[in-house]
Amino acid sequence: MSDALKHECGIALIRLKKPLSYYLEKYGTALYGINKMYLLMEKQHNRGQDGAGLANIKLNMEPGQRYISRHRSNDKTPIQDLFQHVNTRINDGVGSDRSRLQDPDWLKTNLPYVGELYLGHLRYGTYGGNSIEACHPFLRQNNWVTRNLILAGNFNMTNVDTLFDQLVDLGQHPKEKADTVTILEKIGHFLDEQNEKLYRGFKKQGFAKKDISNKIAEELNIANILRKSAKKWDGGYAIAGLFGHGDAFVLRDPAGIRPAFYYDDDEIAVVASERPVIQTAFNVPLQEIKEIEPGHAFIVKKNGESQLKKIKEPLEKKSCSFERIYFSRGNDADIYRERIELGRKVCPAILEEIDHDLKNSVLSFIPNTAEISFYGMVKGMDDYLNIMKRDKILKYEGELDGEKLDELLSFSPRLEKAIWKDVKMRTFITEDSSRDDLVSHVYDLTYETVRPTDNLVVIDDSIVRGTTLKQSILKILDRLGPKKIVVVSSAPQIRYPDCYGIDMAKLGDFIAFRAAIALLKESGRDNLIDDVYDKCAAQVGLPDEEVVNFVKEIYDPFTPEQISDKIAELLTPKTVRAEVKIIYQGISALHEACPTSTGDWYFTGDFPTPGGMRVVNKAFLNFYEGKNVRAY
Repeated sequence: MSDALKHECGIALIRLKKPLSYYLEKYGTALYGINKMYLLMEKQHNRGQDGAGLANIKLNMEPGQRYISRHRSNDKTPIQDLFQHVNTRINDGVGSDRSRLQDPDWLKTNLPYVGELYLGHLRYGTYGGNSIEACHPFLRQNNWVTRNLILAGNFNMTNVDTLFDQLVDLGQHPKEKADTVTILEKIGHFLDEQNEKLYRGFKKQGFAKKDISNKIAEELNIANILRKSAKKWDGGYAIAGLFGHGDAFVLRDPAGIRPAFYYDDDEIAVVASERPVIQTAFNVPLQEIKEIEPGHAFIVKKNGESQLKKIKEPLEKKSCSFERIYFSRGNDADIYRERIELGRKVCPAILEEIDHDLKNSVLSFIPNTAEISFYGMVKGMDDYLNIMKRDKILKYEGELDGEKLDELLSFSPRLEKAIWKDVKMRTFITEDSSRDDLVSHVYDLTYETVRPTDNLVVIDDSIVRGTTLKQSILKILDRLGPKKIVVVSSAPQIRYPDCYGIDMAKLGDFIAFRAAIALLKESGRDNLIDDVYDKCAAQVGLPDEEVVNFVKEIYDPFTPEQISDKIAELLTPKTVRAEVKIIYQGISALHEACPTSTGDWYFTGDFPTPGGMRVVNKAFLNFYEGKNVRAY
């Protein structure tokens, strides 16, 4: 993706179901859980650039022994910093007596991070600061083992104000108005409530006070706690939690917006945000990794029993399609095929734009995440050429000699890596003119790959703001001297804000929205902008369920092609000599390519939860009133 875009966080949960001695005997180390957690987090590092955190719980520790450990890092390389800390603590604890590494009981009793239950988090902050306090996991401590709660997640709630007010109504005094705090305290409240109820019940039955904690640990109903806590949640979420006594859960939102996968056998239970990282870390077949169903929680009890429980009534499944286009790692078998198909499906529009002249066209991609969709585009062009060659061969009717046949069969698309990204470059000057010049040098060209008669076709994952295209990429590509530059987005036009975890919150940031506004003004339909504002303003204060997305009317007068042409005009620097065209994926083609992930609200405005409608409504009011702030 050429535009910088922060997005979803990543989670990883591991529950070892056997004694540590089992893993020492079978895998050669009692640190099996730590090693696997490192793999899960490192293989998901694409989901966290701003911070990382790890928490561990030891089961069945004696009073007075430490059983919870947590460390977080907002270092430039947070995963490495995090596990360097863990390794240092372990190595310092072991000291010169390396034989202790073969003694699981000693390791568990004496060292931090050696236990049965782990929760890891990778943070990609969509807003707010990057202080250490913003890093997950969050810890809610209590002297009662069953009241300790550790929480981490990949989530964003649209109704934080409402959730905050509910906590206040309960008599709490939250330290800040943030969805992480409100979710932690909401679950904590009902955890405390159930603890109190169970305590009173066991006390009436005559159990000794010191025995009641163990009875509570056995009887805690995690599903009920989550049902009560999540009753009013509106947003996209995959939330993981550990309880001090050893229960654990991962809860997914009812529309399945945020991803969560699990693997479970007799020696381990594991959950991660991405499926292939589980495959890689544990070498298990694809079909044995399951998806947590929308509205359900995967719960592992202290005794190791696991279950999938319905917490909220599932809605129509609207898994985030951006996961398939860009965010998740492309080595997932399904995601790889889908990205190939996304590239293939833009071929008809490309061929039309270049008048089917592949002989005078160079195909490339904007580094580096569009590489898979580029392969799909090449496959689509090969399909077209195969049909063309077949038709020509049939037309020759026996007049085709060997030379003509060789010429025909050897014709293939011209593929070049025309542009490279220098990952070592860092922009350190903030003054605009100097910064723009430095940014332009982040990319390098492969010279002499393009002729003056050529069309240069480059594919990108998506075009959100278009800033990098305008400031650098189009200028750089123009240096190659093509006749025409065709920039292809494997995603449709991004027209609406996201409110479920992606850093796309302001309408005015989107080049598609700015293009539509420009077209309205040029065509003398400014009044439509005012009308939409009046309709949005009239909805303020309505229940979320009654709010309508009137922002769609901004786009209604124009075809997607008209908006794309305007985008090309807005993004093309005056110094660029080549003709510039921009092509976007169609909505129907997106759904054909990614049939299981139909969440497309940022493209269509069809938000999967009521809170999304309120957010887009607020986003337009902010734009119209000149407020450069988020709508949630």
